Amino acid sequence: MSQRKSIALIGLLFGICVLATRPMPQHTPSETTEDKVLLLHADRLYYDERRHATAQFLVGEVAFRHGDVLMYCDSALFYEASNSFDAFGNVRMLQGDTLTLTGDVLYYNGLDQLARVRHNVVLTHRETILYTDSLDYDRLYELGYFFEGGRLVDQDNELTSDWGEYSPATREAVFNYNVRLVNPAPPAEPQTTLISDTLHYNTRTAIAHIIGPSNIEHGESHAYSELGYYMTNEKVAYLLNRSILTENGKRLVGDSLVWLADEKIGKAYGNAIYSDAVNKNMFRGHYGYYDDSIGYAEASDSAVLTDYSQRDTLYAHADTFKLFTFNLDTDSMYRVLHGYYHVRAFRNDVQAVCDSVVYSSLDTCMTMYRDPILWQQGQQLLGEEIKAFFNDSTLDSIQVLRQALSVERIDSVHYNQVAGKEMHSYFNGGELYLTTSVGNVFVNFYPFDDDSLMVGMNHVETTLLKLYLKDRKVDRIWMPAAQGTMYPVPLVPPTVLYLDNFAWFDYIRPRNKDDIFDWRPKHAGSELKQSIQRSAPKQKLSDVKRMTSTSTSESATTAKQ
Repeated sequence: MSQRKSIALIGLLFGICVLATRPMPQHTPSETTEDKVLLLHADRLYYDERRHATAQFLVGEVAFRHGDVLMYCDSALFYEASNSFDAFGNVRMLQGDTLTLTGDVLYYNGLDQLARVRHNVVLTHRETILYTDSLDYDRLYELGYFFEGGRLVDQDNELTSDWGEYSPATREAVFNYNVRLVNPAPPAEPQTTLISDTLHYNTRTAIAHIIGPSNIEHGESHAYSELGYYMTNEKVAYLLNRSILTENGKRLVGDSLVWLADEKIGKAYGNAIYSDAVNKNMFRGHYGYYDDSIGYAEASDSAVLTDYSQRDTLYAHADTFKLFTFNLDTDSMYRVLHGYYHVRAFRNDVQAVCDSVVYSSLDTCMTMYRDPILWQQGQQLLGEEIKAFFNDSTLDSIQVLRQALSVERIDSVHYNQVAGKEMHSYFNGGELYLTTSVGNVFVNFYPFDDDSLMVGMNHVETTLLKLYLKDRKVDRIWMPAAQGTMYPVPLVPPTVLYLDNFAWFDYIRPRNKDDIFDWRPKHAGSELKQSIQRSAPKQKLSDVKRMTSTSTSESATTAKQ
C-alpha cells in the first residue's frame, strides 16, 4: 500500500514538473481593421473550387476599403487570406478628395499596399492628369510609375515620355526616355517645346528641372542645356554647364545662362561667348548680354571683339563692348559698336590703341578717342582724335584731328616726321599713296638717292603739305611757299633732329592677337593734352541786342542802389 502511495506521489511530482517546464501559450494579436482589405459590397458572392480554390468570386458594384482608400469595380477575385484582390471593369480607386485612379484592371496587394492598374489608366490629382496604359501605384511611398509610355497634363503643360513617375505628396514628376514638354498644353497653340532624355517637373510650380541633354525651342529661339531650370509660366530659363542659346544666327554660350524667351534676351556669366554668324563677329568676356528684339549686344569684364567679316580678322580688347542696331529689319539698318577703356586692337595690316572707340557700319568709320595711336605697316599716326574709313575689307582713308603727328622709322635714330593741326591719309588697295597735312605743318624728311643712300635731312615749315608715295616710298612732295633747310646727315643739329611733339610709341604697339590683353600706357609726360576748343562769338544781331539790354538793366539797378 505504501509502495502504491510512493508511486502516486512520484507521478504527481513529475506531472507538476512537466507543467512547470511547459511554455505558456502566447497571445498573437490579430490584424487590425486598418491593415485588412475589407469587402464593403457586392451584388453577388460565390465560391468555385474548381476554378479557383482560394478566391471569392464577386460580381456587381463591388466595393473595397483599405485604410482611407476606397476601390470600386464591376467584378473581382477576392483573396481574403492574402489580403489582396483582382478587380475587373470600370476600376476606380479614390484616396481622399484629391486623388483618383481609374483603369480596366486592378491588381491590389494589401500587404505591400501596391496597386497595379492596367489598360486605359488615368490618374487624377488636383489639376494634374496622368494618362498611361500601365501604372503601378505604391501607397506606402505615395508614388505612381509607368513604364509603357505616359502623358501628363496640367493647367500649363503637356509632358510625354516612355517611362516616368509621379508623386502626389510632393507633386514632383520624373520622366525618362523620349521626353517631350509642350507649353501651353493642347488644345492651345504650342509656344515652347522641350525635348530631353531625363526631366524633373513640379506641377505646383510648373518648373522643369533639366538634368540631361535637352533642347528647348521657343519661336525662332533655341536653347541647349544639360543642367538647369526652365520656368514654363514665365518663359525664363536658368541654365548651367556651358549651355547654348541661338537666335537668328546669333549664339550665346557661358558657364551659366539666363534666358528670357519671350523678350529674346540672353545673359551669360563666366567665359561668355557671343557670336553672330550673319555679321561675322564675336564677343568674349566674363559677362555677355544680348537682346535680339532690338539688336543689342554687350560684353564686359575683359571683353574681346573678333571681327572676321573682312579679308583679315580684327581682334580688339576693351573693358566693355556694346553693339547697337538702328532701323532694325529694314533696308536702312546699320550697327554701331562702342568700346571703351583700355582699347587695344590688332589686325595684320593695322594696329591701334586708344581709350575708347566707336565704329559705325553706316559710313564704315572707326573713330578713336583720347590718346589714340594707329599703326599701318611702318607708319605711326597719333592725335587727339583719329578716324579710319574702310572700303569693304581694306583701309580707305585716315583722318588725324588736332595735334596730328605721323612718324615713319628709318632706323633707331632717323625718322621721317610730319606734324600739323590735321592730317589725312589715303589708301589704294591697302597701300598708302597720299598724305596731306594742314595748318602749322612741320616736316623732317630724309630723301634717298638711287643707290638707297640717305642724302640728308630736309627740315620744312609750311601751311600745307601733300606727300605722294609709290611702292611705299615717297615719290614727290608738294607744298606752297615754305621755309626749309637741307642738312647733311652728319650735320643735323640735335635740336632739329626731332620735332617738338615727336614720340615713338613702339613699346605700346600690339604685336599679335594675344598682345591685345597687355595694356601698356604711354610713359608719364608723353600723353597728349586736349586742345581747348573755343566757341565762336555771337553772330546774330538779336543776341547782341539781348546782351546789350541785359547789361543796361544791370547798370540801372546798380545806380538806384
